[in-house]
Amino acid sequence: MGKRTGEKKHCRRCVNDGRIVLVRTGRVRKVLTSSDAQAYIESVYMKPVTYGWILRSFIFFQSCVTGYRSDDDGEADMATIRDVARLAGVSVATVSRVLNQNGYVNKETEQKVRRAIEQLRYEPNAVARGLAGKQTGTIALILPDITNPFFPEMARGVEDAAQAQGYTVILCNSDDQGQKEKSYIEMLRKKYIDGIIFASNTLGQEDVEQMRSNNIPLVVLDRAPTRQLCSVIRSQNYEGAKLAVRHLLDVGCRKIAHIYGPQELITAKKRLLGYEETVMHFPWYTPSLMVPGHFRVDGGFDAVKELLKRHPDVDGIFCGNDLMAVGALKALYQLGVRVPEDVALIGFDGIGLTELTQPELSTVAQPIYEMGVLAAKVLMETIETGVMEPRLYELEVTLVARESTKRRAEA
Repeated sequence: MGKRTGEKKHCRRCVNDGRIVLVRTGRVRKVLTSSDAQAYIESVYMKPVTYGWILRSFIFFQSCVTGYRSDDDGEADMATIRDVARLAGVSVATVSRVLNQNGYVNKETEQKVRRAIEQLRYEPNAVARGLAGKQTGTIALILPDITNPFFPEMARGVEDAAQAQGYTVILCNSDDQGQKEKSYIEMLRKKYIDGIIFASNTLGQEDVEQMRSNNIPLVVLDRAPTRQLCSVIRSQNYEGAKLAVRHLLDVGCRKIAHIYGPQELITAKKRLLGYEETVMHFPWYTPSLMVPGHFRVDGGFDAVKELLKRHPDVDGIFCGNDLMAVGALKALYQLGVRVPEDVALIGFDGIGLTELTQPELSTVAQPIYEMGVLAAKVLMETIETGVMEPRLYELEVTLVARESTKRRAEA
């Protein structure tokens, strides 16, 4: 009996705080003021119940401060939409109309509902609302390699644009693995993702067709499958490559080589084509001036060593991305080749790393952040309109000339 009395005082302490509380007895939930809750508890205590039953039957929730109250075992329940309806004295459907801002609710009723929401600190379940409205306010960004400095800047653009429109971004790193990417797509589909932005290397035609059949909007950054069934956002890779090679010619280079990226990627292929079409009419041109670098630092490093074995008289190198240019710069330094006096060097992308090298690297800069912003905006427009009309966006690039191409003729 003493135990029951002690628990009774504990119950009074929980409800005599001048707040709205939730009380659950068995499967029955009640929303009461503190005075009504106390009277309710006292009436229950008059029943011949055991101390153990009391512990199992009552859970008190602190709603005005945190939205819930834990029981003695530390378990807690959040306020539900039904609790809001009970406190406001309206139907669940009316609360739903107020939350979703659809359907007619008079101002007085809406104020009652909003007061109840505030008192209970009720927070709608975003996933549940998404299932009902077919949107969860979540998009995904799948990247091939988050350690590549190009992609964090792009991801920042995606996130900033999405956040401004109330969307949350899930970041997925595929590591250039097709199977890992497929598992991400399946996982995101099950989580009712609103749309996906791909910047990966392994997106296949069947993946695009599968997402279209599941009505999942998608946008591709840079890399697109053979048949364009989705919107694609990329920079002017072909024009940018020609811009880089012409710059090397303008600073006096007489034999220019190219370190290229994976040719299964449209970006790398376009940059190689831009190089070839700019230099193929020169008598010194030969296909052996083109060496693969795989879009990696170590690839650029190894390519320079191979290139100078074939053509020791090369005096200009255009790298298909900035990471390969960094590797090329290191190899030239180790070989005792001066940059830019002996060999002028230029990359492509415009990542911040090019400003940290010595000498600083010239590059053809893509609007990386802006590409991310545009990708997010195009995807959100597709989500909200439901119209999946494939479009191609090509953004302009800019020549950024720095010390690595500043030949004596220019000084």
